[in-house]
Amino acid sequence: MTSSERTVMVVDDDPALRRVLERALGKDGYRVLSVGSAEAAYTLLETQQPIALLLDIQLPTMSGLALYLAIVHRWPHLAGCIAIMTGDADAEDVQGWLEQNRCTVMRKPFDLHEIAAWLAHGLESRQRELGNG
Repeated sequence: MTSSERTVMVVDDDPALRRVLERALGKDGYRVLSVGSAEAAYTLLETQQPIALLLDIQLPTMSGLALYLAIVHRWPHLAGCIAIMTGDADAEDVQGWLEQNRCTVMRKPFDLHEIAAWLAHGLESRQRELGNG
């Protein structure tokens, strides 16, 4: 498996959280692309092809929810490969959005094992789709 097939993008405006995820996912053998804004993520997606994306719901200029919609509009194949990270998953507006958009939610504070399991499951699914597993 190439490094691009094990690339994960983390989009969060909290540098400390990005560093934690970079270290943890790096130890699991993932290449991590880490950015602090929706705009940086969208621009990076023009040249990079991650297998999964972790999007914070609260970003400075565009919400993770809006970024999710922009990404799946331009790159529909990523729709099942995105998880939203939030500490407010029970908020009415978030629940309403999730009813309309099928997406994995990682509740903050999250367990790093939960993220690792989600990524591993996604990798297995992708390998089966490609006939490699």
